[in-house]
Amino acid sequence: MIKKKIPGIIITVMLAAVAMMLSEIKVGAFSFDVIGAPVFSILIGMIITLILPGLHEKESMVPGLRFTSKKILQWAVILLGFSLNIGTILKVGGKSLPVIISTISISLIVAYIVMKITKIDGKTACLIGVGSSICGGSAIAATAPVIDADESEVARAISVIFLFNVIAALVFPAFGHAVGLGSEGFAIFAGTAVNDTSSVTATAATAENIYGVEGILSAAVTVKLTRTLAIIPITLALSVWKIMKAGKNQNEGKSYSIRGIFPFFILYFIAAAVITTVMGVIPPSEMTGLYFDRFVPAVKWIAKLFIAMAMCAIGMNTNLSELVKKGGKSLLLGFICWMSITTASLLVQHLTGIYYSEIIV
Repeated sequence: MIKKKIPGIIITVMLAAVAMMLSEIKVGAFSFDVIGAPVFSILIGMIITLILPGLHEKESMVPGLRFTSKKILQWAVILLGFSLNIGTILKVGGKSLPVIISTISISLIVAYIVMKITKIDGKTACLIGVGSSICGGSAIAATAPVIDADESEVARAISVIFLFNVIAALVFPAFGHAVGLGSEGFAIFAGTAVNDTSSVTATAATAENIYGVEGILSAAVTVKLTRTLAIIPITLALSVWKIMKAGKNQNEGKSYSIRGIFPFFILYFIAAAVITTVMGVIPPSEMTGLYFDRFVPAVKWIAKLFIAMAMCAIGMNTNLSELVKKGGKSLLLGFICWMSITTASLLVQHLTGIYYSEIIV
């Protein structure tokens, strides 16, 4: 069976490598990392399909592309778990928890309300809501297999998240300084109101130059990683909802399997995070040094490659004209989620007294 998948896997590896190289290009002060390899991957996949129509439908390509967009995407999420030290993240990012919980809750509620009002596709709304509130592409990658989202739904969600990531990276540093956010307040703002990790990094790095304060970047990334932990309860809750829905269908004479519905890859993601957490409390040694200095960076790179590969496969199976045609409501939903998260982050910081707080170097 693996032999049939090789051609499709090979083409996604090649395209993903190009996407990752593009994301590392810098032009003056602007770095294409703010766009990110996943977005480049989807775009490259769609362009390839436009240039070579029918390539993704060839018998030699279908098994590998399907395997990459489903299984390899799940493997990427599992590998991301190795970059999360739960204990350290909660200890350092604990102060931001009220803001994180508020922004996630507001975004998901708003996504549900807007979905009902605009009649937007439920799976697309779920992906945009989760991507906006938790961690952009990683959250979408984790949620898509749980809700059985198809390629076009994932592509729409990633495209929307990308647009507001770029706007945030360009606008938020000057905006935060103008409205009087303290350096720590801005770090929490960037970590909760910007979606993807690369965009949080770009936003916080720019803010350090504007504020003239070091430490905003590391604090913002820590808040962002704390927020990433929400992937666990959200995906588990969605799987429980899906199982309950399937059980209702069974009562109506339709069969289902919990094993086929439950996202076991999320359990492996948790196990990976637990391993890193345990390694973090073991007294320093050659083993722990190798783990954090070599193993974790290598695994993070592989996870990034896997996500790029999956997005290439998704892009190749996405109808570009259909994506543009149905993109209006998705953009509206993304904008409303983004604005609600931004407002909630600033408001909760005001209420908790974090707003004007400064980083002590």
